Amino acid sequence: MSTPADFPALLVEQVHRAYGGVPALGPVDLSVAPGEKVALVGHNGSGKSTLLRVVAGLLDADGGSVEIAGWAGGEVQARATTSYLPDDPVLYDDLSVFEHVEYVSRLFGGDGFDDYAESVAERLGLAERLDDLPSRFSRGLRQKASLLLGLARPFSLLLVDEPFVGLDAPGRRSLLELLDEVHADGAAVVVATHDAEFVERVDRTVALRDGEVVFDGTATPADVLRLVGG
Repeated sequence: MSTPADFPALLVEQVHRAYGGVPALGPVDLSVAPGEKVALVGHNGSGKSTLLRVVAGLLDADGGSVEIAGWAGGEVQARATTSYLPDDPVLYDDLSVFEHVEYVSRLFGGDGFDDYAESVAERLGLAERLDDLPSRFSRGLRQKASLLLGLARPFSLLLVDEPFVGLDAPGRRSLLELLDEVHADGAAVVVATHDAEFVERVDRTVALRDGEVVFDGTATPADVLRLVGG
């Protein structure tokens, strides 16, 4: 889960995007160091999800550039080193939780459903649901399945969009601990969230408003509430 120190884990330069001619993002500049943990905050429509989707290579920017560990965003190598968990879980209708992990992990060079995946499943409360189809799960269980899927594959950059929505209290605690551990293992972590308390566990907070960066530094939960609500 490490990125060569010669390159930022993530480098975004002058990225901008509009929908139907209406500006939604940018231009944005952002650099995330290897092993850095960043909270991306902002009100609904501030551009958080758009930025993460552009970085993940799922959405084309109208201009600017993205590099991940020195690779151009969207290239095979950049996708291989990036794990992206969207706010709305995307899961196959006909694969069990176990089969999801096996497929995605091996697709990106992992060991399939290994001991780590089993541990994550246990901590997220999915150990008894591994043979079930997540397409039939509740919103909260689907979110947990998506988290398991994203964490159990190799990556050096983890992008997570609003991961706490729909999680119960035990799931939230487990996720906070898992994100701490991923960070401690050397991965760069960028989490888009409305959760003000999460900023107490990060190295840095970046706030977006109307598609532009309005804050980049150390923030308290009170700062985040002000930034998000402003």
